[in-house]
Formats: sequence, structure tokens, C-alpha cells
Amino acid sequence: MKKPLIVFTIIFCCSLFSIAQNNPTSNDTLEKEWYEEINLRGYAQLRYNGLIQTNPDLTCEQCDKSWGGDSDFFFRRIRLVFYGQIHPRVYFYIQPDFASASGSNQHFGQIRDAYVDVGLDSKNEFRFRVGQSKVPFGFENMQSSQNRLTLDRNDALNSALRNERDLGVFFYWAPKKIRERFSMLVKDGYKGSGDYGVFGFGIYNGQTANLEELNNKKHIVARLAYPFEIGTQIFEAGIQAYTGDYTIDSKQISEGVQHRENNTYIDQRFAVSAILYPKPFGIQAEYNFGKGPEFDKVRNSIEVQNLHGGYLMLNAKLPINRQLVYPFAKLQYYNGGKKHELDARSYDVKELEFGLEWQPYKSIEFVAAYTFSDRRYEDFINPDNHQKGSLLRLQFQVNF
Repeated sequence: MKKPLIVFTIIFCCSLFSIAQNNPTSNDTLEKEWYEEINLRGYAQLRYNGLIQTNPDLTCEQCDKSWGGDSDFFFRRIRLVFYGQIHPRVYFYIQPDFASASGSNQHFGQIRDAYVDVGLDSKNEFRFRVGQSKVPFGFENMQSSQNRLTLDRNDALNSALRNERDLGVFFYWAPKKIRERFSMLVKDGYKGSGDYGVFGFGIYNGQTANLEELNNKKHIVARLAYPFEIGTQIFEAGIQAYTGDYTIDSKQISEGVQHRENNTYIDQRFAVSAILYPKPFGIQAEYNFGKGPEFDKVRNSIEVQNLHGGYLMLNAKLPINRQLVYPFAKLQYYNGGKKHELDARSYDVKELEFGLEWQPYKSIEFVAAYTFSDRRYEDFINPDNHQKGSLLRLQFQVNF
């Protein structure tokens, strides 16, 4: 694992040296001062899940903590984004979230993204991303929650990365034409994932965002994706994979559970993505295979076990009187562990969701979705926990 890190570091340092040699001046080429290039945008989401809820014991820890129990109004996200092209080859992006929670206390501020893109050429087709950012694994993982149709990401791929992010260094490449296409798919309301390059490669901690590193080994990820134009349609195909060692925090292991002495387990996944953008009808599908830590209630231990799962979503983009309506239906399945949760909780998820997003203006959105869920999620404290139920979920979002 150390050899790829050394090679990657050498390439990164040599690239920065080359940029410095070819750019003896910095702000002289800018028409504006760097601080005049800083921009601010953001969004906020308010949810309510308690209108029709058939089983209060049905919960979803990684997706929406307001599921189940005494559901109330709930801020899911409050995001501010500070960003700007402060040099022709330097772009920065900082995104805090003010809806984070710690136990029963809510609305803490916490960093989600904090990174700098350094372009290696005049068109920034080759670039390094340094800092905390999304790991290029899974189309829906990289898709912003501001743009995503469904209220939560699928369990199968999202279980790979809590908050989808980590600290590291990532390399991205895409021709200028394709970078513009990625941008258009977001700006024109086709629910794109954003620009993560045609090819991406990175080295990152592996413990996921805002958590201290617990071992001296790094994760490695690679992704290849391309949005093809087929007539009036755009079809994006992608493959991605990562590998590394994940260490479970001892605070996340119940007393009495057998585990490895160093709490460290192999963590590997491979995924395929296929997206037909809604022009006006679309299809989105992803599936991943891999292995990682998972609670075994028979042996009362955490073992490396196989995992697999994915989702299929049908959607449409329908302009009606200068407003936009997005109907969708999503079917998902996942069988495997969730390394971030207590005892690397074991899951078997089957879920069907129907919904509708309405955008009367670009600045506000309303989403209503009805979810039918069948979830087995077991750990040492709840070794026989199989919950079924349905609920109506509502969200109001403001974009600014």
C-alpha cells in the first residue's frame, strides 16, 4: 500500500513544481483580485416523516435519523458553499453543514467539503484535488443532495462511505468539452453528478470524513466514466473500485463481541453505473460487490463477509408552465455490513419508493415520497431485528 502512495506523492510534487516553473507570476494575470472571485451559495432542507407511518420501530441510521419514533420536523441539511477560481489554475471549495447532530443535540456546524483544485494545464483538463471531498465511488454518492431526486441515497453504495467524503489527494482528467457537459447536466436540471472527471484516481485515509485516522494504511480508489451523446439523449456509463483496510473504533464495538485484536478489516468494493438522463425520461442504475466487516450473530463476532446490492430508478423531467415536475420510482436491495455502525451492523434491505419533486421556481422545491421498506439490521444489542413498514416523507428545500 505504501508504494502507490510514494509514487502518487512524487507525481503530485513534480506537477506542482512544473506549474510553478511555467507560471512565474500569480495574480498578475487576473483581471480581479483573488478575494473578488469568492462566491457564496447554498441550500437548506426541512423534512417531516410522521404523517403516515405504519411502524415507529422502522429506522434508517445512515440515511435519515428522523425515521421512526416520535417523528417531528427535522432539518436534514443546512449548507453554505464558499467557492471561487482564485487563480486561473486554482479553485477552492468549502462547504460547512449546520444541521449536524451529536446524540440528542442538533444543529451543530461541521465541515463537509474543504478542498483546492490545482490545474496542471491551461484548460484545467488535468487537475489534482487536495483536501476533504467526495470520494469518486458511485454516481449517486457523488450526486449532490441539492440535486438528487430521492430523499436519501441507496444503502448498497452509500454504506461504502459515511457522508460520501474523506481526506486525501485525488487526480481527475476530462477534456474541456466533457467537463462542460458534466456542468450542463447539473445546471439544466438533468440531475447530474457534477464534474469528477472521465478518469479519477485517489489516495485517502479510509475512516471517512471528520473522523481521525485509526491505522497507517491508506485507501486507493479509481473511477472511469463517460457521458455519451446518443441522438438527443445522454447516456453515462461508469465503473469504479476501491481497496483498503478499515479500522472499527473500539467505541463502536459492544462489550462481549469477538473481534480482531487491532479492529482492522479488509474493505474492498467494485461498482458499475448506468445513467440515461431524463430527456424527458430516464433510467438510473448501480450495483456493487465487495467484502468488509459485518456482524455475525451466530458466532457473535465481527467477520469479513461478502456484500452486494444496488438500485434501479425510473424518472422523468416534465416542464409544465415554466415549472418542473420530476416523478420517480426507485427499487433498492442490499445485503452486507455497515462498517460505520455499531458492531458493523448486518443488513438485508429491500425497499420500494414512489415520489414526485415539484419546482415551481428554481429557488424552492417540494418532494413527496412514499416508501415501502423491509429491513433486517442486527447487532449484538439487537440480534433479531427485522422491521417492515411504510411511511410518507415530505421535504421542503430552498436554494440560494
